[in-house]
Amino acid sequence: MTKAEIAGKHVEVFQSGTLPCPIVYLNEYEKHGEEIFRIAKANADNPFTLVSISALDWNRDMTPWPSPPAFRNSESFSGCADIYLDMMYTEIIPEIEKEHPCSWRAIAGYSLAGLFAIYSLYRTDMFSKAASVSGSLWYPGIIDFIKSGEMKGKVDAVYLSLGDKESNVRNASMQCVGGNTEEIERIFRSKGLDTVFQLNEGNHFKDAEKRTAAAILWLLEN
Repeated sequence: MTKAEIAGKHVEVFQSGTLPCPIVYLNEYEKHGEEIFRIAKANADNPFTLVSISALDWNRDMTPWPSPPAFRNSESFSGCADIYLDMMYTEIIPEIEKEHPCSWRAIAGYSLAGLFAIYSLYRTDMFSKAASVSGSLWYPGIIDFIKSGEMKGKVDAVYLSLGDKESNVRNASMQCVGGNTEEIERIFRSKGLDTVFQLNEGNHFKDAEKRTAAAILWLLEN
């Protein structure tokens, strides 16, 4: 494992074998990259690189456009994903891939970072695969954005997942997450995109590391 501070973000790189190999960029709220890498590596047939990025301004960096708070007394969503995505493109990815060349590149994330992963496919051609793990696909406007938009590059595969209790919440904004995720899966499949929707046991917070590792393994195999 190597660690670095790039553009004010905390970056950890986990390498499982010879280079070049697939590289997965994982945006994280907290640093769980080492555990996720351990689980994925134990089950992966081929080498890969995992890049964990944390120290993010979560409600700013991971959201595509401004939106009111999802909870009372919580922060609004600033909607500055494009700024952070440009930072990935111009600073983080070039710096990482000086030492870790890749055969192909994927993006993954949990919760709002899962929303960001899907959004990024429509704003850049950097990634050929994406995983939205328990993704915040309840976010206002995301369905209309996906329906009206076109992905920037050739995308080979997308992994979607939710816990089976994530729609059973009091928050009215988030109750649509199951229906939205299923609709996004249908949209992607209608375009001929290799897509899977995995329903896991539990709520939004259960087994986050295991769910993320499972998503990464699926990306590596598809």
